[in-house]
Amino acid sequence: MRNDITWEDPFCAEGNNCFRIGTDSDGNAYIAVAGQEDAPLTDSREALRTLILEIKAGKADHLL
Repeated sequence: MRNDITWEDPFCAEGNNCFRIGTDSDGNAYIAVAGQEDAPLTDSREALRTLILEIKAGKADHLL
């Protein structure tokens, strides 16, 4: 696990479904299940920004 990832507080739904978002000094973004930060999904901060904006726009609502 990278030591320079700055993790945000967990985002939790009902129950124990918690995710964490983090960034590092190289411009990468990370998403991990809380407690499993040693195995994150990683991409650029721009990709994370795009993902969040698309979700907020409702483009993933069909997955709910």
